[in-house]
Amino acid sequence: MKRTVYLDCAASCPLDPRVLDRMIAAGAGNPGSRTHEYGLRARKIVEHARDQVASVTACRRSEVIFTSGATESNNLAILGLIDHGQRSGRRHIVTTQIEHPAVREPMDEMERRGFRVTRIAPRPGGWVDAGEVLAAVGEETMLVSVMHVNNETGVVQPIGQIAEGLAGSQALLHVDAAQSFGKLIAPLRHPRIDTISASAHKIMGPQGIGALIVRRGAPLRPMMFGGGQERGLRPGTLPAHLIAGFGLAAELAVTEEAARLGVAREYQAKLIDGLAPLAPRIHGDLDRTSPYMVNMAFDGFDSEEVIDAWAPLAAVSNGSACASAEPQCSYVLSAMGLKPRHAAGAIRLSWCPLTPPADWPAMVDALQSSAMEAHGRSA
Repeated sequence: MKRTVYLDCAASCPLDPRVLDRMIAAGAGNPGSRTHEYGLRARKIVEHARDQVASVTACRRSEVIFTSGATESNNLAILGLIDHGQRSGRRHIVTTQIEHPAVREPMDEMERRGFRVTRIAPRPGGWVDAGEVLAAVGEETMLVSVMHVNNETGVVQPIGQIAEGLAGSQALLHVDAAQSFGKLIAPLRHPRIDTISASAHKIMGPQGIGALIVRRGAPLRPMMFGGGQERGLRPGTLPAHLIAGFGLAAELAVTEEAARLGVAREYQAKLIDGLAPLAPRIHGDLDRTSPYMVNMAFDGFDSEEVIDAWAPLAAVSNGSACASAEPQCSYVLSAMGLKPRHAAGAIRLSWCPLTPPADWPAMVDALQSSAMEAHGRSA
């Protein structure tokens, strides 16, 4: 019996076997223990991984702060600026209407703390205009926060243009790179980006570990206290085995970037061609979309019907895993101007270099058969 093909890698990728081997080899030891060889070995493992993660964004080792993942990193990058904003009197933030909840909700909290937040709407193709973002920045702007790749549509945002446009501004630039770290590397190396959030499990690393890149001494304050680890910004025992896995996943992402992009583009092309008989409606400008995912809908089907019809063949999602339990229409697709009846049918398909080929003809047949059965019941 064929296994269901996992097409939800935007939620979490499978673990690269090479990464698992590295994690097992990490062994015992607390990196904070300096009185014996186990602790010292763990510290070396952590610092080597810090170099590996730093290589993705061309930053310094000291600028890598390990966290539990991009959600924590986003919270630290935003809420960690509260004191700075209050001291400096710069209480304005510019962001977008299509950010991940891990940015969107901290922005709501910033408003409750007295900050003013400007949210830029996307174009119908799912991308925000860099000029509109920059036009909203003023002397009182403390932070600009724009994701790199949208987690629902895969549409790539113009962070390079935004970074260039902020050259003479005091505003800090934060990028949620959960869906692009280690995948679309060059834009994240722009030195004008101050903070970058990443998760290991999006690049075939382990769940539960991520990083916040903090360049140019961004004035962050910790949200938790006790221990003093990670430059005092993120206390707690460092999980050496998870960090070792993240480090290798990051290194492999850099060395294999070109090959992986080629595989991803080929997979995307075969997917779109294979599902063409169903006349899918693609949400987002495909020319601006990451080669690692696509968001689409099929006329006459809501997302749950598609997911059920494909269940024996492929595992797909109806949006962000962080919000998939919520029944309301996607705020990302609504911001793009989609009508509720169109957004209700949206599904996200996402893959990685380990994803096997899917049986596209069988998936087409399954949905066509489902439509015939529904028609028969209504007749």
